[in-house]
Amino acid sequence: MNSMIQRLVAATNAHDLDALVDCFTPDYRNETPVHPERNFAGREQVRLNWEQMFHFVPDISVRVPRCCTDGDTIWSEWEMAGTRRDGSAHHMAGVILFGLRHRQASWARFYLEPVESGGGDVNAAVQRQVQSEQGRR
Repeated sequence: MNSMIQRLVAATNAHDLDALVDCFTPDYRNETPVHPERNFAGREQVRLNWEQMFHFVPDISVRVPRCCTDGDTIWSEWEMAGTRRDGSAHHMAGVILFGLRHRQASWARFYLEPVESGGGDVNAAVQRQVQSEQGRR
């Protein structure tokens, strides 16, 4: 596994905010193609995001079951789990592509989403995707 990913996983699981933030360049850019309004820039936003995660999901842990590097790009599969303060489960999974510069992430394309349970099978999912709101009523 790539050393930056190893550092990021270790910092996250240790809840070491400074070590986590140090995995990112000051001019880091995060793009979330499925939710473009969530795009952001700068490691200070990384800090703010993870301060909230550590506070509201105090037992959060991450795992990267698969990872590969192609030049200065890392393709990584993530699983994130914990329990929110209200007792509900926090579970996310997906892929994050990172661009590296000087052993730090300088950009990411973020495809991590909440894991859905009880949402129906593939047929129900396709129905929801292709029907308009009007057609579902």
